[in-house]
Amino acid sequence: MDQSQITKPSIRGFEHVARYMDHDHGIVAAKILPGEYYVTAENEMITTVLGSCISACVRDKEIGLGGMNHFMLPDTNKMKMQQGSNALIGNANRYGNFAMEHLINTILSNGGKRKNLEVKVFGGGKIIPTLSDVGERNIEFVMEYIDQEGLLLLSKDLGDIYPRKVIYFPQTGKVGMKKIQDLHHDAIAQRERQYLTNIKDLPIEGDVELF
Repeated sequence: MDQSQITKPSIRGFEHVARYMDHDHGIVAAKILPGEYYVTAENEMITTVLGSCISACVRDKEIGLGGMNHFMLPDTNKMKMQQGSNALIGNANRYGNFAMEHLINTILSNGGKRKNLEVKVFGGGKIIPTLSDVGERNIEFVMEYIDQEGLLLLSKDLGDIYPRKVIYFPQTGKVGMKKIQDLHHDAIAQRERQYLTNIKDLPIEGDVELF
């Protein structure tokens, strides 16, 4: 299959996500950027590169439908709100909830069942010195979310000081993860700084109902 033969995403709403033919694995791959997520019902690969951000890989283990997100909590020290620190943290956590629930809700609304969900999480590296706690806050959030929602956590690779490249195969649940120790740190850090700048002023939408 060449690039011209790649079909549309199996689930509507993901036409904006960059997809290409991954010749190493012989399947279509979707590359997600900070703030994006992708869900597929086909035998596809999802890939991203993480710095301080978190990716949750979630799937229905019975039908092999699943996806991955890529998110970061807004920097509470820079959010323009005239409220106390607890409100700032609560607002940031709502953003994390929004990212997780959109991914899960899409899986459930396309045939997945909550009792069959399994989760693997990655990221939260300390790669931006001026944002020394952002990776740790992301880790704390996602681990607390998984615990509170009673989700099955199969594996995790979190923290440390390195960016990570993650590839995920929702149909099988397999994940490949490589720590990037010697290149692209500046580019990854700059992309995440821009992402934080973009999201800190965005209004946070209402709660997403889980099926």
